[in-house]
Amino acid sequence: MRADRLLSLLLLLQNRGRMTAQQLAEELEVSVRTVYRDVEALSASGVPVVAEAGHFGGYRLLDGYRTRLTGLTAEEAQAAFLAALPGPAAELGLGAALAAAQLKLRAALPDPLREQADAIRERFLLDAPGWYDDRAEALPQLPAVAAAVWERRVLDVRYRRWKAPEEVDRRLEPHGLVLKAGRWYLVARCEGSLRTYRVDQILALRPLDETFTPGPDFDLAAHWRAHLADFHARRHTAEAVLRLSPRGVARARTHLDAAVSAAVATTGTPAPDGWTVATIPIESVDHAHDSLLVLGADAEVLSPPALRARLTETVRALAERYRPEGEAGPGVASWTADLG
Repeated sequence: MRADRLLSLLLLLQNRGRMTAQQLAEELEVSVRTVYRDVEALSASGVPVVAEAGHFGGYRLLDGYRTRLTGLTAEEAQAAFLAALPGPAAELGLGAALAAAQLKLRAALPDPLREQADAIRERFLLDAPGWYDDRAEALPQLPAVAAAVWERRVLDVRYRRWKAPEEVDRRLEPHGLVLKAGRWYLVARCEGSLRTYRVDQILALRPLDETFTPGPDFDLAAHWRAHLADFHARRHTAEAVLRLSPRGVARARTHLDAAVSAAVATTGTPAPDGWTVATIPIESVDHAHDSLLVLGADAEVLSPPALRARLTETVRALAERYRPEGEAGPGVASWTADLG
């Protein structure tokens, strides 16, 4: 609807400052000619839109002009309260600010939308971490990292990583923070390239007086999407072939990661004995060994031989460990011999 588009155009100019007709057209997904007509309509309604010519020209609002928060639809008001995350805001030191912002937003809403916003808070809660993720430790470095991101300030950090040497010193240009599955990640430039660091692994940091300017093409959301795509591409570098019982197929859906579950569903071929043969992606023999043990006797690895051999060793070791006291050892070896 045109009224919604005019409000969007007004809010774009209010929040971003000067914008060209082409930029507005791309944001609003309309033609440049439509933008011209909409700007004329805003001006005719009394909104002080200023047009500036030249290479650095465009449209802007007259200095000091601000519109009140009006025109919210019911869905937009619901989304605004649903998107408010008290946990992450508190971790960033913004818990009080979030509460104040919600109070102001609620006060600005008409009665019907205020009631719907209250209903959202009563009926929906976002708890981002997984069930088995009981990380409740404080993140003492997070506020300082967030401040450095905001101020574009260079950081000297002491960081703990997974490979030797485990503790390293890094000079970082912090570009942005990402909250993924309840864990905070810092996207920062180090030694000329953008890298990702877990905030909970930053042992110490020192903000420097030096500031930096991100590259003109840097976009945090686009960078994170590319990072995830690259992570998944590098994560699964090999394949394994499994036999799964009906129970194993069901357990694969709930106990293994999404890529493996999807592979079972798409590549699984029923066998005459009722089991299913499927080809799944794996990261490594070690990782697949640890992951597939959760399926127990409801899965059999057919290939690769190295993975089958690792699981055979584990099954034999477990059988020996749980052998009833006094039972002869060779019996254990005999019933596990066919696994090799």
